[in-house]
Amino acid sequence: MTTTRDLSASDRAHVFHPSTNLRQHAHGETPNRIVVGGKGITIVDSEGRETIDAFAGLYCVNVGYGRDEIADAISEQAHKLAYYHTYVGHSNEPIIRLSRRIVEKAPPGMCRVYYGLSGTDANETQIKLVWYYNNVLDRPQKKKIISRWRGYHGSGIMTGSLTGLEPFHKAFDLPRPPVLHTTTPHHYWNARPGEDERAFSRRCAAELEALIQAEGPDTVAAFIGEPVLGTGGIVPPPEGYWEEIQAVLRRHDVLLIADEVVTAFGRTGAYFGCERYGIRPDLITIAKGVSSGYLPLSGVIVGEAVWSVLEQGSEKYGPLGHGWTYSAHPVCAAAANANLDIVDREDLTGNARETGAYLLNRLHEAFDEHPMVGEVRGVGLLAALEFVADRTDRVRFDPALKVGPRVSAACLENGMIARAMPQGDILGFAPPLVLTRAEADRIVDIARRSVDAVAAELR
Repeated sequence: MTTTRDLSASDRAHVFHPSTNLRQHAHGETPNRIVVGGKGITIVDSEGRETIDAFAGLYCVNVGYGRDEIADAISEQAHKLAYYHTYVGHSNEPIIRLSRRIVEKAPPGMCRVYYGLSGTDANETQIKLVWYYNNVLDRPQKKKIISRWRGYHGSGIMTGSLTGLEPFHKAFDLPRPPVLHTTTPHHYWNARPGEDERAFSRRCAAELEALIQAEGPDTVAAFIGEPVLGTGGIVPPPEGYWEEIQAVLRRHDVLLIADEVVTAFGRTGAYFGCERYGIRPDLITIAKGVSSGYLPLSGVIVGEAVWSVLEQGSEKYGPLGHGWTYSAHPVCAAAANANLDIVDREDLTGNARETGAYLLNRLHEAFDEHPMVGEVRGVGLLAALEFVADRTDRVRFDPALKVGPRVSAACLENGMIARAMPQGDILGFAPPLVLTRAEADRIVDIARRSVDAVAAELR
């Protein structure tokens, strides 16, 4: 297998791809791209084509491609200790150092980190911890978990149920109880006429409270939410949203899980999205940016109040009956430490805040008056364009037109990866946090050319 053609044929014959039309891929009806390298915000495929990755893989390559410091840290740790488990008190130096730095940077009240390999398994852990917590407290009925429509929390059985997106439910018999869903906090589509952001946030909170009351507060255990909706369309919260939501949760003794898989480690322009929006969670989910995707790593950050109950559980039930073989893997931890060294040394959080503001401003300049764009939105180095058939009356395109995917395909043809989001006609941006202003200009220029091309086709 020395040529792209050979590799592609073997890929189609042997690799089972996620989020892919299986029949079309297997029979060569859709593109097959083999990525062989990358540097900064650019990837290179087996044909030598360079492409700007304006989505950082899947929101995760925060420090950019080709960072030798991380590769060297991986190699050094693998030569020293490639693996040992962390069951029954075993540990390793990289994970000890990583845990301390995460807790010290986390929102107030956090105290321990439990590790996995993906955001999905971390949120599976969250569900089990919430149920365990209430069993320890002799509250066996308090088990329901509320998510939001358009929230994304993974694609397992329970985490796929938490996810509020139809493609992750359809054909899989999801969602499963005891998962419930509440209002999507997207002001553009869901606000009533004349309802400003603050009033909309109050209504979202009132609808959450009504759901809790209808189900019975003694049955609702936790609420899970991303500080900024990610895969559901890159939607920053409306003004006052998290303040209003947290007041409801406190009134009914409902734990708050902040899913920071996308937002942690600088992406919003704050080290944690919780910091940006004044969120005081009981539990936090992390992944992606903790290692910039150089090796798989995820975590559950546990708050002190929850931890004290977990300790009581060991007295009640004995050792915690939960674990992954690769929890706290030393090589993954070494990669994460090297990655976070770069994030801190180069102040990538500050760059996400400043260059992100520049990128968003350029997107506003390019698209605020575009006849096909209803909303330009973003925070830090997260941004999105919402496409509509009629800006004045906010009329959606016919889904059969596949406007979002067509714009994404046009971007790729023009040398840039930007993501067609699965909830509507939306183009999402989440470039590496090393982005420069000149690179932001290139992203906006390609996006404008691509949107104009699709608009011309539709006319």
